[in-house]
Amino acid sequence: MLTLFHTAATNEPLFASLLNEIAPDLPVRHLIDETILPYAREHGVNAQLQQRVSDTILGAINDGSEVVLCTCSTIGGCAEAVQPLTEKTVQRVDRAMAEKAVSIGARIIVAATLASTLPPTCELVRDAAAKAGKDVEIIEVFCASAWPKFEAGDRDGYFADIATELRNVAPNGDVVVLAQASMAGAAALCVDLPIPVLSSPRLGLEAAVNAYRQATKE
Repeated sequence: MLTLFHTAATNEPLFASLLNEIAPDLPVRHLIDETILPYAREHGVNAQLQQRVSDTILGAINDGSEVVLCTCSTIGGCAEAVQPLTEKTVQRVDRAMAEKAVSIGARIIVAATLASTLPPTCELVRDAAAKAGKDVEIIEVFCASAWPKFEAGDRDGYFADIATELRNVAPNGDVVVLAQASMAGAAALCVDLPIPVLSSPRLGLEAAVNAYRQATKE
């Protein structure tokens, strides 16, 4: 099966809806651990967090997962670090987005609503650029006012705050990367911007579905 590993319960319906559109035939399981993100925000991405992520992903593989997609950008690097430990496929949801951003332009705006997500996402973009043989400039944007609204359940306010920040910084870049899957809804408020705004859920899920079909084809 394809397993989606979430650190926020709100991501399950988002990805379930996309899956129903992209690949309704796939056997899918959602794993949710909402203790991971608060731990990462308090302690950073350390050895203990890496072990927890590894145990979760390898446990899913032992339970029959052909592909595991980590939908949390903060621990995306931890997820990819599990790949050498298994013959199954482990992916992070934002790599496909980073690769597309690098293909679009050299001035890449990385926007996040959690400070803990900025470093791993910027590192991912640099890695994607290095693998593509390109030099990039990363412009970090921290939407500080947005996350409290997300936690309060104010999705409209959350997306509006992100969009406001992006409007201010868009003239400085060639493409915007929304660092967290939860930010995807803000893209719809930015269709009039002069540069593309990329979010990870669809791109990452399409990559995972392709990997699953490759792994299971006869």
